[in-house]
Amino acid sequence: MADSTKTATLTIGEKTVEMPVYTPTSGPDVIDIRKLYAQAGVFTYDPGFTSTAACDSTITFIDGTEGILTHRGYQIGELAEKSHYLEVCYLLLYGELPSPAQLEEFESLVTNHTMLHEQMMNFFRGFRRDAHPMAVMVGVVGAMSAFYHDSTDINDPHQREVASIRLIAKMPTIAAMAYKYTIGQPFIYPRNDLDYASNFLRMCFAVPAEDYNVDPILSRAMDRIFTLHADHEQNASTSTVRLASSSGANPFACIAAGIACLWGPAHGGANQACLEMLKEIGTPDRIPEFIARAKDKDDPFRLMGFGHRVYKNFDPRATVMKQSADEVLELLGVENNPILQVAKELEKAALEDPYFSEKKLFPNVDFYSGIILEAMGFPTSMFTPIFALARTVGWISQWKEQLADPQLKIGRPRQLYQGSDIRSYTDIEKR
Repeated sequence: MADSTKTATLTIGEKTVEMPVYTPTSGPDVIDIRKLYAQAGVFTYDPGFTSTAACDSTITFIDGTEGILTHRGYQIGELAEKSHYLEVCYLLLYGELPSPAQLEEFESLVTNHTMLHEQMMNFFRGFRRDAHPMAVMVGVVGAMSAFYHDSTDINDPHQREVASIRLIAKMPTIAAMAYKYTIGQPFIYPRNDLDYASNFLRMCFAVPAEDYNVDPILSRAMDRIFTLHADHEQNASTSTVRLASSSGANPFACIAAGIACLWGPAHGGANQACLEMLKEIGTPDRIPEFIARAKDKDDPFRLMGFGHRVYKNFDPRATVMKQSADEVLELLGVENNPILQVAKELEKAALEDPYFSEKKLFPNVDFYSGIILEAMGFPTSMFTPIFALARTVGWISQWKEQLADPQLKIGRPRQLYQGSDIRSYTDIEKR
């Protein structure tokens, strides 16, 4: 924690409390209220924690007003353009971009840990055939603690490192197997001669009777999706991982908790919601109707995939994702896919309409990632599992940072109690 050179004064009746004010590297000042209850006997009230910093971190920074997202100080657009996912993973985990030798060693380490314990295949088969892939991922990742006992001791730095590599390496295999299971196809094992994104695509789309040759454009687009979703500061799922971790839970349980939180449609399901909206529109000729509905303040309909809760200017990830979407659609075409035809026309109509530009309702990363995944052949049920796969490294980085924090204590939010005061118990015969 940085030294405080400023203080904030809070007066409650006749009590005056002095609280330290910290100035971060970037972003607004932060008032330290940790001793507020002890000194003044009051709590703060902040539903959704939108004005509360629950930790200090050196990993990711977001300035929603200016449209800035950085990892360890590097802007996301530059990372997505010049690096690849595993290089960004190294940056998030260790704080610096790797040297060529460090990157080669890290890639080799991840590549050689992609296979799952063979007995876990039986675990997959315990789910119903029509189980949602996210349900499978929550269960399988949580069950990893039952198969990898040598990496569950959070107090052992070596075990923490082993767990980190295992999760990053095995998550594509788990996600691909969850997909294969739900469509009734055999599992495809990983191959060590393929890069991270290509390996995932092959495990999803190859079958024993015919291999899947990964197009480099699709592989690059998939890698960018992973990169652009790798971490996003203290969002709901990351905060869930940190809260679970604060109790001393093993790493696999913490990441499973993050996956469960991400499953919520208000968090990880935005790109799926976007595709469902495009299906509702149906054909390009209906776009003006839905544009008009989006402008009507009395109509509850809103365009999914436009604007962002955090970014009040533009989503810095969307520019890179749009480039990938254009490349993928040029490769695969949109002529035979009405959803993609609607997406392209809707993007054009919204960007040309002053209403959307004035309100900063630009297409965001979820709009373009949904288009790419749809074009590749993924069902909407796989969109959030792919998000979870990509976000795993961010969760792990935040988990490791928290465990190394000397100020770590179990999370225990307070409440504004509005229920009944203490009252006498009434015997059942008198009720």
